[in-house]
Amino acid sequence: MKLKSLARSFQIKGSKEVEVTGISSDSRTVAPGNLFIAKRGGTFDGAQFILQAIKAGAVAVVTDLYDPFLQVSQVIHPSPHLIEATLAARYYKEPSKELFVVGVTGTKGKTTTTYLIQHALGPACGLTSTVETVIGDHRVDSTLTTHDVIANQKVLREMVQRGCKEAVLEVSSHGLVQHRVDEISFDVGVFTNLYPDHLDYHLTLEEYAAAKRQLFERAKKGIFNADSPWASFMGRGLTFGIEQGEIRAENLQLGAERTQFCVQGVSFTMPLIGRFNVYNALAAIAVGLERGKTLQGLSASLATFGSVPARLQRMRNVFIDFAHTGDALANVLSTLKEIARGKVIVVFGCGGNRDPQRRVGMAKAADALADVSIITNDNPRKEDPQEIARQIVSEFRAPPLVELDRKKAIEMALRMARPEDLVLIAGKGHERMQIFSEQTIPFDDAEVVRNALRCV
Repeated sequence: MKLKSLARSFQIKGSKEVEVTGISSDSRTVAPGNLFIAKRGGTFDGAQFILQAIKAGAVAVVTDLYDPFLQVSQVIHPSPHLIEATLAARYYKEPSKELFVVGVTGTKGKTTTTYLIQHALGPACGLTSTVETVIGDHRVDSTLTTHDVIANQKVLREMVQRGCKEAVLEVSSHGLVQHRVDEISFDVGVFTNLYPDHLDYHLTLEEYAAAKRQLFERAKKGIFNADSPWASFMGRGLTFGIEQGEIRAENLQLGAERTQFCVQGVSFTMPLIGRFNVYNALAAIAVGLERGKTLQGLSASLATFGSVPARLQRMRNVFIDFAHTGDALANVLSTLKEIARGKVIVVFGCGGNRDPQRRVGMAKAADALADVSIITNDNPRKEDPQEIARQIVSEFRAPPLVELDRKKAIEMALRMARPEDLVLIAGKGHERMQIFSEQTIPFDDAEVVRNALRCV
């Protein structure tokens, strides 16, 4: 694409006829022919890397200050990060306008809801989530809940090229305020719920809620959890819930292997457990109805749903879940308490350099609902693991067990558990790394459990 087409309406210094073969805002990924966007980030200023990008082959740069000594074309804008989405959408030919795009936001349930929506809409629906990006049979692990702005446009174009008709995106509050989903045309926005979280970033619950609301300010239609007190704050549209809502679950039966309920007289059975998964399923049903599906068809579809990686993933009497806040852990533990014939044993830690209130919430949830708690490492990052553990332990009425080696903690729980007990490994879920101050090491809860079960 010619630079004059890509950067039309923006000031261009130098040749407008250069051919742009790609866009990057990371100098490490620049390829010959690329346009480099020198935006200012939280840690680095992209302007520092302009020469590195040119050396890698960039034929043009987006910058806030014109440099007459640069031997490449320059797009001048006072805030390069604000036009990144526009440039990306133009380069990839606005793929979201060729798809039925669903965005899912909320504190809990986003990932499972995106998978349920994808399953309900069918194989022509692409997906991006905390866990992975799925386009047909092609699956790639994710590193962020919401891709960066350029990757989002690239992935959506790939979905179109592979024959997708719909796309469902997990949309985080960070992604919204950092403009990662700008220039995406959302047909439907889905609100799952809102609880205190990410207050290290958003500072107040109201600011966090306002970030979430941005999705519904840009989506054509909204679908809201009517049982959440924040539903009306988010906007107006189709509602779902258990206590109230237009799409309401009735005759609810929560089992150890499956869940049953009715919606407007149509029976649903799904192989997911827990009241919170009923809300996730109702959101998917609401999206399906907006897309023209019938309740009968959606019932048949949800009955064949498999599972979501590391979202109450079951391995014999062991469950692995990403629950990493107090409310999320309380939900999962409450669900397991309902089906357990014996004790519920939980292994968890809390990440370093994250909202410290998570430690209070998770500790109180475990103290109230688990029979045995084992405190271990999560991703301590640059904090002292022992201090994190001390803060968690201080919230318990009676001291829990502590084993900071996560592998040993999981093995301890499995040795301790009797056949009638249930073990929950919480906090890391699908993650396959553990982040310490000096190193990041491979670590997969599921693999550790799988190996340990062979020896138990």
